[in-house]
Amino acid sequence: MKQRQLGELRVSALGLGCMSMSQSYGEANRQESERTLHRALDIGYTFLDTASLYGMGHNETLIGEVLPTRRNEFILASKCGIVNKDGARVVDCSPENIKKTCEESLRRLNTDVIDLYYLHRRDFNVPIEDSVGALADFVKSGKIRYIGLSECSSSTIRRAHREHPICAVQSEYSLWTREPQDKVFDCCAELGIGFVPFSPLGRAFLTGAVTDMSALGADDMRQTMPRFIGDNFQHNLGLLQQFEEIARDNECTPAQLALAWVLAQDSNFVPIPGTKHVSYVEENAAAAELSISDEDLQRAGEIFSRDNVLGDRYAESHMISLDLEET
Repeated sequence: MKQRQLGELRVSALGLGCMSMSQSYGEANRQESERTLHRALDIGYTFLDTASLYGMGHNETLIGEVLPTRRNEFILASKCGIVNKDGARVVDCSPENIKKTCEESLRRLNTDVIDLYYLHRRDFNVPIEDSVGALADFVKSGKIRYIGLSECSSSTIRRAHREHPICAVQSEYSLWTREPQDKVFDCCAELGIGFVPFSPLGRAFLTGAVTDMSALGADDMRQTMPRFIGDNFQHNLGLLQQFEEIARDNECTPAQLALAWVLAQDSNFVPIPGTKHVSYVEENAAAAELSISDEDLQRAGEIFSRDNVLGDRYAESHMISLDLEET
């Protein structure tokens, strides 16, 4: 697979998001997850993304148990800062929790060093400088190589970068989620920080695989997301039909077209589509080799413009916890 520059790291043009192997999108399947991880490395993925939160440690353990003999073949990214307290997920980016979680991640991942360690979310109760300072201590001790941020505003990124250089910022970005375009992209370009779009396939909506919400489990996270509910969902399905026509014209799948669009936005963006299936990891990889005309990419972008897509990306209770840009 082609390579891209992500801050100070050189990685495959697409990374592999591993969350779905442990939570949120149906039952975990150990055998298929193992096959998927090995197949990803075999066909050129060199960037794996996990987090201490995913499956409450299950995901990190999975990678640590499946790939110990192939550790030198990939850049390993994980995240800290969200914990389970009394059955609820809580953002805790205190230095004490960061240090505890990092040590736990190292053990589960079966590694001496994590290449890129993100703050999973901003903790509004802790100065970002304190949180980044705790991560900087691990850089100094050689337990992590680079520091990342996830879902942070441009002002937070700038404050964090003054405390210690930030290598990469990860935020949701896709055809139907464009918020990072407002200020984060310019901030990252100015500071030399890489950008990692997560959920570049719109949580599988842009693949055309989600057309009937009743087919998903009751605990599937999309059941609470406004874009997948009621009239919003039906409206967005109409947009998808138009998008699928462009994919057919280009003899590719909707997923490949969606990834090609993200890849075309900047030569240094490294999207991390998530999957737990070998067939999808292969399908996604082919997107890095596609050649789609600027006209068709523009048409795709117009179909899923901000004005056309209905519904927030999270429920209101989740949206208020995000580090949004000041208006």
